[in-house]
Amino acid sequence: MTSVEHFDVVIVGAGLVGSAMACALAADARGAALSIAVVEAGQEPRQYRGAEFDPRVVALTHASHELLDSVGAWALIQQQRACPYTDMEVWDAEGTGSIHFDCREVQQPCLGHIVENSVISQALLQRLAAYPQITLLRPARVKHVLRLEDHSGIEILLEDGRHLSGALLLAADGANSKIRELANMPTREWNYGHHAIVTTVRTEMPHQFTAWQRFLPTGPLAFLPLQTEADDRLQVNYSSIVWSVNNERAPELMALSDDEFARELGRAFEHRLGQVTDVAQRFAFPLRQRHAIDYIQEGIALLGDAAHTVHPLAGQGVNLGFLDVGAMRDEILRACQRQLPLTDPSILKRYQRARKSHNLAMMGVMEGFKRLFGADHLQVRWLRNEGMRRLNSLPMLKNAVVKQAMGL
Repeated sequence: MTSVEHFDVVIVGAGLVGSAMACALAADARGAALSIAVVEAGQEPRQYRGAEFDPRVVALTHASHELLDSVGAWALIQQQRACPYTDMEVWDAEGTGSIHFDCREVQQPCLGHIVENSVISQALLQRLAAYPQITLLRPARVKHVLRLEDHSGIEILLEDGRHLSGALLLAADGANSKIRELANMPTREWNYGHHAIVTTVRTEMPHQFTAWQRFLPTGPLAFLPLQTEADDRLQVNYSSIVWSVNNERAPELMALSDDEFARELGRAFEHRLGQVTDVAQRFAFPLRQRHAIDYIQEGIALLGDAAHTVHPLAGQGVNLGFLDVGAMRDEILRACQRQLPLTDPSILKRYQRARKSHNLAMMGVMEGFKRLFGADHLQVRWLRNEGMRRLNSLPMLKNAVVKQAMGL
């Protein structure tokens, strides 16, 4: 008879959301008695040093910062590298409308931090290893998922033949979630008709600790400030770029030489930071909106990109995932405090109620922005430029918008 390893919670995916979920439960005294398995198919993330940066970055909000701090990961991130940004400049390529956000106007030291995915991941994995109640299984792939007949939880069969069981199965295994597929949890999804080109660039002028975003007819272009290690803080000419372009334009840009791409990028950015002097390896991936119709089934819940993916124009994807983590943590720890079994359906129902409406609202806002700035009608261009000018001239409204975006 095959032996089964029993856990209270099984988390599939040791990326940012999955690792944060495990740490968030273990870091709280109410969850100290929980046994947690984290199942991850991939290898450990690569580490980057000096002027070499991970092409994948996150614009962390204050809410995400607080979550990472609560599990002890933020101090480790700061020991590596995280670039605060104090200002944000947003402007329309098809007009004169612009908005400037300043952290001083909302009495904060910064608007957020730009951090490489690999830096966050390494910090969370360090914290994960510090908790004896967490077992990391890597590399390990899920082959099959079964719901136990007595409704006492979920059994997971791994490709290497191991069997796990848990009262709760939390899927944090990304946009192409294997758990979502095995559990037959349907999604609503569609292509945006855009690709995102991401890379790291060096510019002639310093980035001024400012996040820059220009809305072009072919899609938004963002320059996000980066910073090298703590002993080399003068190197502030590096930025991570996310350039969303329509599907016809993407292959043309990817086919350019580095020098040609740098010139094209500089023109698209209006040379706000002078010439683009260096370009790292470029990556392009298609953009797709995806949202699970339900985040939960009996004993199973989706978190992060497994539940929802949004357009990267506001950099909210991982932040939404961390909000999922916070909501799920609160519900599981509430159950522990009240001595409810983790199979109690109220846990997952409350999680879905807390997160689904908020994520849908954010996805609606992102879709609205995309359509607004993608429209080429003269009247629409005038309205959006006038709207940006009006918003920029109303400090109370503008500051309310930026506080909401910061998670304050």
